[in-house]
Amino acid sequence: MRILITFALENEFAPWRAMHAFEKSRWCGEEAYFSEVGAAELGVILTGVGPRRAGLAAANVMRSESRSIDACISAGLAGALKSEYRIGQVLAARQVISEAKRAECPDRLIPGSELLLSIADRHGATVVDRFYTAERMVISANDKRRLGAEADAVEMESFEILLESRAFGVPAVAIRAISDLVDEDLPLDLNRVLTGEGEISVPRVLGQVAMSPAAIPGLIRLEKQSRTAAGDLAKFLDSYVLAVAAQPTASFTTMAAAVR
Repeated sequence: MRILITFALENEFAPWRAMHAFEKSRWCGEEAYFSEVGAAELGVILTGVGPRRAGLAAANVMRSESRSIDACISAGLAGALKSEYRIGQVLAARQVISEAKRAECPDRLIPGSELLLSIADRHGATVVDRFYTAERMVISANDKRRLGAEADAVEMESFEILLESRAFGVPAVAIRAISDLVDEDLPLDLNRVLTGEGEISVPRVLGQVAMSPAAIPGLIRLEKQSRTAAGDLAKFLDSYVLAVAAQPTASFTTMAAAVR
């Protein structure tokens, strides 16, 4: 069973990477990490932040490898859009809605694999209606509450990853751990610290902090919450990929045929 897992950033992947002997390599031009957990052969790619970069990275791998990939998991952190979700809670989305309009998906909605969702539910994830894939980081609590009318959590990659998975006939699901609550403003406009590759620029962060030193306590809080969320996600993924790999191969063959 070969599973593609995507994260935007290294800090989202780091706790899980530390639990296994992931080997760093290249996969169809993308930086990748490979390991085996039980019967699961895992390939992890770090896409960078944002829908465009995520879609390109996923497409680069799937274009050549889709016939050998049994399932795809869009993993990482997300912001809560409803008050009932806590820091570190792992959510799996029935659907992902895109902020941007796409000609190939007029209703802007992509469903997750029902089988992958049912396994996530059995292994402790909270199955929710929707994730919202934003074009930019959502900074203010007011904007989060407004988006709560459309979705349960906000992130920036899952729609494009699921869209590419569908295009190449790979069953996929979006699974995220909550790193910031609906009533929390982010301490800085983190859109200003991203590089063109979707990475966090430390010099840009320091520059923003120099202009807004009052943001330091909020940044410390966000870093602690993100570390907690990434750790809880790693524990979930460890049991989840084992359960996915334990499914009969015929189940995934049938899913792939349905996606294609």
